[in-house]
Amino acid sequence: MVVILPHIRNMNKLQNCCWLLLCFVSIGRGFSQEKAKVLCVGFYNVENYFDTLNDPLTNDDEFTPRGEMNNTSEVFEKKTMHLATVIAQMGRELTPDGPALLGLAEVENVDVLIHLSQHPYISQRNYMPIHFDSKDARGIDVALLYNPAYFIPIHAHNLFVPITNDKGMPSYTRDILWVSGILDGDTTHIFVNHWPSRRGGEKKSSPKREAAARVAKGVIDSLMQVHIHTKVILMGDLNDDPINKSVKKVLNASFDKHKTEAGQLYNPFYSFFKSGDGTLAYRDAWNLFDQILVSEAYINGAPSSTYQLYKASIFKPQMIVEQEGRFKGYPKRSFAGGQFIDGYSDHFPTYIFLKKTINEVVD
Repeated sequence: MVVILPHIRNMNKLQNCCWLLLCFVSIGRGFSQEKAKVLCVGFYNVENYFDTLNDPLTNDDEFTPRGEMNNTSEVFEKKTMHLATVIAQMGRELTPDGPALLGLAEVENVDVLIHLSQHPYISQRNYMPIHFDSKDARGIDVALLYNPAYFIPIHAHNLFVPITNDKGMPSYTRDILWVSGILDGDTTHIFVNHWPSRRGGEKKSSPKREAAARVAKGVIDSLMQVHIHTKVILMGDLNDDPINKSVKKVLNASFDKHKTEAGQLYNPFYSFFKSGDGTLAYRDAWNLFDQILVSEAYINGAPSSTYQLYKASIFKPQMIVEQEGRFKGYPKRSFAGGQFIDGYSDHFPTYIFLKKTINEVVD
């Protein structure tokens, strides 16, 4: 199932997109006032965002009111409020409307997406969901929320990832969501991912993530064959770090934007990983699984005519960070020990800013 609502409401909201005054340049008798228009694109693994209903087609029993996690209506509403609180604050330092595009992982269905988008903390943004049900055994999928004031979806596809279990039998993971549309004038292709976990060990499970990477890379390569400067944003919980084979080799992601070639992806989150930063922690070790990559067209294009990558960030305000105990400094997760522990997610969200320079002559 996919929900696409391509109409635009409140077009005047485009005026809320942040304008950064950069400089003044003399042109004859007047001045050129150079400004930059900024958009935010984010990703958030929202950790087991299930409704309270039992879906007979998936293994969601533990997240029902009588299940192991005791996911009552009260818990669901508290979880929703926490997620809306985070989304409301992401990217606000440069743009008042926060993410124009927000990829999500670990959502159960379109109903929870609609419920989240209607929360009072973010309802004024009019987020619309795009979502497909996948064959993942747990019933968790990826999705995209988009602000219709900034993005017009044209089409969407779910990309199946073929993997097998230890016995060579078909196994199922999350589909990759591919959405094409117009991001404030720029034709853009967005890929939202949640690659197979490291269950069974990093090395043993690596081929599954490599398979997911090949699915995304195959479509991206096809797009680049049509137009080498196609604008692509690949985001997700990749369950691998920037240096792992799935990202570095299969996606052929560049770590240096100055050496990124036409048609190639650039990974701005490598620098965070290199400095020891991360988006999740396990046994006192940090990983940076939550990444947003952009194609070369976002770093080598004309900044005065199209959006270009400005900066990348890991969002970790104090409210979503554990402040005490053995997990101090970790993401403040939602569920542990068979219960809701009043947290947010076991992942920190990530986001990037895109910037487009505008020149205006002022007499």
